[in-house]
Amino acid sequence: MSTILVTGGAGYVGAVLVPKLLARGHRVRVLDTYTYGTEALDPLRGADYLTEIRGDIRDGNLVERSVAGCDAVFHLACISNDPSFELDPLLGKSINFDCFEPLVQAAKRTGVQRFIYISSSSVYGVSAAADVTEDHPLNPLTDYSTYKALCEPLLHAQGSANFTTLVIRPATVCGYSPRMRFDLSVNILTNHAVNRRKILVFGGAQTRPNIHIDDLTDLYVDLIDEPAERIAGQTFNAGYANRSIHDLALIIRQTVEAELPGPPIEIETRPTDDLRSYQVNSQRIADVLGFRPRRTIEDAVRDLCRAFRAGRFPNSLEDRRYFNVALMRAVALA
Repeated sequence: MSTILVTGGAGYVGAVLVPKLLARGHRVRVLDTYTYGTEALDPLRGADYLTEIRGDIRDGNLVERSVAGCDAVFHLACISNDPSFELDPLLGKSINFDCFEPLVQAAKRTGVQRFIYISSSSVYGVSAAADVTEDHPLNPLTDYSTYKALCEPLLHAQGSANFTTLVIRPATVCGYSPRMRFDLSVNILTNHAVNRRKILVFGGAQTRPNIHIDDLTDLYVDLIDEPAERIAGQTFNAGYANRSIHDLALIIRQTVEAELPGPPIEIETRPTDDLRSYQVNSQRIADVLGFRPRRTIEDAVRDLCRAFRAGRFPNSLEDRRYFNVALMRAVALA
């Protein structure tokens, strides 16, 4: 049994990861501001081996207490995605970058043995390469992706025989979570297909990598048991499929029409200035760790359709809890 700190453990990915870590038999500490609510972890409250710490990763004293006695850290907490970051760039920098190295140093100082940083495939920016491997030059185009990229070498610089560092660059995540987000590409388009029977595609030719949230969190759980020598100092892409936005729309339309019959779903294409396009290669993580995603885009859409059918997303087009930017505006983070 390991003791694992998950920063941002009540977020979109964290809310799926935490129960899996508990099910594997680990002790879990969640450090989160709970900006997006506490409901995602409601089913786990009172569970043995779960400790929740409400607080800010910029609070050095709190961080020191939170990491003390832990064996591993998953660092998920951040201002997530470009629009959220752009609401307040100084706030974003303070959370996504300024406090990162102190967090890593506190973990190392207090005896944490393994630190896993969740970066982003957006660090590659725009690339015409057919396959973007981990060795591809980074070309972040936004503050969000720039600070994601800048944290990576800070982490690896702290690596040692007793402190294993690992960076994961996940593709865009999709699928159901108890802390649902409808501001991610597959999830957005599925929400509109279900509730408007219309999908708006901006551009359409841009190619983006995707990964099912259950595949990604299964990977994270398995990383706890990986021998240090296989992951120390490594950086891995983690993606399932590179699909154009237009192809995603076609997949989603077909899947939603099969799962939730109704009027035909229209696809409308509009121009966009967002031309970010890249195709991430995830062969290295397959070769080194044997990780190969098993779930498809269709699986993610089917999961969301089941959740819609069960009434789990009331007012999903308007309720700000599903949209990071809208909620951040409402709560006025500082």
